[in-house]
Parts: sequence; structure tokens; C-alpha cells
Amino acid sequence: MSNLEELLDRAAITDVVNRYATGLDRRNWPLLRSIFTDEIDMEYSSVGIKPGRFSADRWVRNSEVLFAGFGPTQHTLTNHVIELAGDAAHCVMYMRAEHFIEEVAPSENRWTIGGYYSVDLKRFPSGWLIHAMGLHVTWQTGNRELSNLAIERGRAKLGIKPRR
Repeated sequence: MSNLEELLDRAAITDVVNRYATGLDRRNWPLLRSIFTDEIDMEYSSVGIKPGRFSADRWVRNSEVLFAGFGPTQHTLTNHVIELAGDAAHCVMYMRAEHFIEEVAPSENRWTIGGYYSVDLKRFPSGWLIHAMGLHVTWQTGNRELSNLAIERGRAKLGIKPRR
């Protein structure tokens, strides 16, 4: 692989993982879905989600429910470290995510998490896609319960029956 090809791969991978944050924050579900293989291994136990293999469509739909219940959010990704191995790649990047629900009292309307993502990608003729991803929260501040409230609010907004 030439230096130019490696630089192009690194730029393409950075674009793919950055579209994750853009898809969530702009509530652009087709964009979010476009970065994943059909089946994805997700490890989000640091925010209470049981690790496992999911259909990408299901993962995106669950994201839509959660984020429909939040007000503004902002996911910032930095310090991308990319390891290339032919048609496979691994990317680790720092993250900080801000979540708000304006209708909650100002002292409790924000939940901020920080840590890093660990992402495995495969190259396809159409480009790089994520097939495994982990969120590793190393610190948080604010109201952790906002995510549960956001799920309830999102289900109501989207006309999905409440969980029992």
C-alpha cells in the first residue's frame, strides 16, 4: 500500500466514524444506517446496554427512539488513532457527548459523558463500514437518568407503547 492509499483510507475511515456523531446529533437516521454493515457487534455496557450482535436497522431504530426524547445533543470525536490491516481497520477515538432535555429543571437537564469509542471496520467495494463498535465511558457528570426519561419521551413521540 502506498502512502497516498494509506492516507486516503485514514481519511475515509475518519469520515465514516464522524458520520456516527453527525447522524445522531442531526437525527439523520439514513446517514447513521449508511455507516454500518447489516449485522453489528455493539459493546455499550458502560451505559447499561447489554453487549451483543444487532441488526443495524434495529440499532438505528433504537437510537431514533432514544434521541427523539432528547433535546439538543452534541457528540464530539477527537484523536482518531487508526490501524490498517488490508481490508480491515481498527479506530479508537476520544469522545464527549452532551445530552439535554430542556423541560427538566435547569439543575438536572444535562448529562455529559466522556471516554472513547473503539471501532472495527471492513472495506467493501462501496467503502469502509463499521461492523463492531464499543463505547467506553470513563467519566460522566450531570443527570444519568436523562437517558431513561429520553426513552420514555421518544417512545411517546413516535407512538410506541410504553415498556412495562
